[in-house]
Amino acid sequence: MALAASGGPASGNFAEIIQELNVMLSINAGPFALALTHLLLLIALVTATLIEARFVRRVHAKKTAVFSLFILGVVAARIAFVLTYFTQYSDAPWKALDIRDGGFLVWPGIAAAILGGLLIGWRHPEQRRALAFSMTAGLAIWLLGGWLLSSYQQGAPLPQTTLRTLHGEPVSVAEYRGKPVVINLWATWCPPCRREMPVLRDMQLEREDIVFVFVNQAESAQAVSDYLSRQQLVLSNSFLDPEGEFAREVGSAALPTTLFYSSDGHLTGSHMGEMSRASLTHYLDSQTGARSAVSGTSSHRD
Repeated sequence: MALAASGGPASGNFAEIIQELNVMLSINAGPFALALTHLLLLIALVTATLIEARFVRRVHAKKTAVFSLFILGVVAARIAFVLTYFTQYSDAPWKALDIRDGGFLVWPGIAAAILGGLLIGWRHPEQRRALAFSMTAGLAIWLLGGWLLSSYQQGAPLPQTTLRTLHGEPVSVAEYRGKPVVINLWATWCPPCRREMPVLRDMQLEREDIVFVFVNQAESAQAVSDYLSRQQLVLSNSFLDPEGEFAREVGSAALPTTLFYSSDGHLTGSHMGEMSRASLTHYLDSQTGARSAVSGTSSHRD
């Protein structure tokens, strides 16, 4: 979820303060990594569930509904996404069931959950107060938290960390300012990275108006070259981050991580985890908003 702040003087000052902070996109919890957006959703759900449980105990109701409404919202958000991008699933319709790509449309999901809550409240008057307070609290935490998180993450400039080409030459992604930039952090040992690579490769070939950059994490040039050769993957802008400094600068704690930057070099969105063609198309349409070619220097480098 990404909520844009207004462009007044106060929000401008707030954005400048936020950009002074180190951006963090995900956190580690032992062997697991969790995107901050997912953590926020979990906090909102737990809060709503606890509030509902408190009200239910007071009125001695027998049923709770918040979790069911959450599932309803998730399903509706997924269905809305699949219907919007159904052409992307035509070759493999079963992939519409794979929600790991993060393909959801937020507002249809919220609308479905609210309508479901209204229906339950109409049929079970004793649950109205519990649903009203719990859903209001959960949505408030999620929407307000989403706005704050968006303000915290978005607007960060293109990273300044120097990368290396597969031939050992230094390079900076800042040189691609002038076009929208998509940066994918990956590794050859990462299964979801390997699965999504053909999707990113194909999109790089199709969308010449956008610069795609592939930043391998802490592997040798030989290992990366051998892997790309075995998989018959030809990628432009394939670079190395030998010490993981680039990942630390952008705040990524897990792979794969994909970052979206505007043509003026500021972060507009991020995604942790595997991307499908549909979810990548959604991000490009909603985050970069760029479909026409932009004149400038070549955006490809070996």
